[in-house]
Amino acid sequence: MGHHHGHHHHHHGDASSQRIGLAFWLNLFFTIIEFIGGILTNSTAIIADAVHDLGDSLSLGLAWLLNKLGAKQATTGFTYGYKRFSLLGALINAIVLIAGSTWVLFEAIPRLTDPVMPNTEGMIYLAILGIVVNGYAAFKLAGGQTLNERVLNWHLLEDVLGWVAVLIGAIVMTFVDWPIIDPLLSIAFTAFILLNVVRNLIETLKLFSQANPSPKLYQEVQDAIRDVEHVADIHHMHLWSLDGESHVLTAHVELKDDFNNAEHYLAVKEAINQAVSRFEIFHTTIELEFKSEACRLD
Repeated sequence: MGHHHGHHHHHHGDASSQRIGLAFWLNLFFTIIEFIGGILTNSTAIIADAVHDLGDSLSLGLAWLLNKLGAKQATTGFTYGYKRFSLLGALINAIVLIAGSTWVLFEAIPRLTDPVMPNTEGMIYLAILGIVVNGYAAFKLAGGQTLNERVLNWHLLEDVLGWVAVLIGAIVMTFVDWPIIDPLLSIAFTAFILLNVVRNLIETLKLFSQANPSPKLYQEVQDAIRDVEHVADIHHMHLWSLDGESHVLTAHVELKDDFNNAEHYLAVKEAINQAVSRFEIFHTTIELEFKSEACRLD
């Protein structure tokens, strides 16, 4: 006796898609300017940021695509719909950034022993542009609730901070002959990127492994069902998440007695529904077991 209640309506799919699309085009356009700028100014710090931005552009493009897919209705092939695709996006995204970061380190570390003075004036102009473009994109994505948007917003905020650092570094190098600032900056950015990527990667892999997305929520749902009248106990309760946001719950609920009529049974079922509905779970399946019935999974 399963029941499904999709009391969960997401209307932010389109808005989310538009936000990500806008951020994608901004970023892609800017990445191209940046690679050219990095080569012309001979700055590894700008190249490091360009790689980072390229990673972001890819992730944004992918997120945009997956966001469109994720909003599609479930099919018999993908019975839960396409929400998990955004996790795939977050994963590919992390791999791209790790590869890019490694490349930057290979470029920057040799320069520590033999630093080259970059064109600081060009760096200053690029940095100001970088702060404006990434700041605007981050501002647009700040309203997003999906894990994907959170991850992307992180990238864009990192970029803004990165550009602030490039700006400060370029200004210092304009007045002082310290070319080593440039490779040091690129190494610092890269370490920072890697730290966050690894954190997000762990989160993503946990969701892929169907880990419990929220032990607190799990406990609250369990307590709420146990508090319903006529409920003796609950077991085989599973909570996992499609994309970090849409959760799926299944449970076996043991009743204190056998019911002699359907009304009584439906009343308890309705009470359990009421208890669970406030948690906004994307999909629930609950099986009720009479007192005299043995659980088929034990």
